[in-house]
Amino acid sequence: MNWMLSNLAETLLIIGLVLLGVEIIVLGFSTFILFFVGISALITAALLQFALIPDNWQSALLSVAIVTTVLAATLWRSLKKMQSRVDKTRAASDLIGYRFLLVDDVAPNKPSLHHYSGIAWKLRCKEPIKAGTWVEVVQADVGEFAIRPRYDL
Repeated sequence: MNWMLSNLAETLLIIGLVLLGVEIIVLGFSTFILFFVGISALITAALLQFALIPDNWQSALLSVAIVTTVLAATLWRSLKKMQSRVDKTRAASDLIGYRFLLVDDVAPNKPSLHHYSGIAWKLRCKEPIKAGTWVEVVQADVGEFAIRPRYDL
């Protein structure tokens, strides 16, 4: 504890880097508070290093609090706006286009199952499809295939 107080600038530098690492690497920049506090700790470490604020824990704590508040007030909207832009395109899947022969009848109100790669996939369709028809996967969701008949084999 004595080392941390005698090397306050270095301690704050380490704390700031750890907080930024947790925020960016572990949490994927999903919460901003660790980002603001981490940047504030780095700025306060620089202020202590250049002797712009007194070298004691009270002034360091006050500086971190003030800088965190200023950063949050100035950057919150732009970071929230950046985070709200979400790509809604579906991920490409190698299961789309997979063709197989239906074993059971499938209808919109009568789903069926298809076993593929060790998983029992629930089949759904827009129109009734008879057993023995070749079908193609047009959409793959978690545990579920959307299929359509495939006549051009």
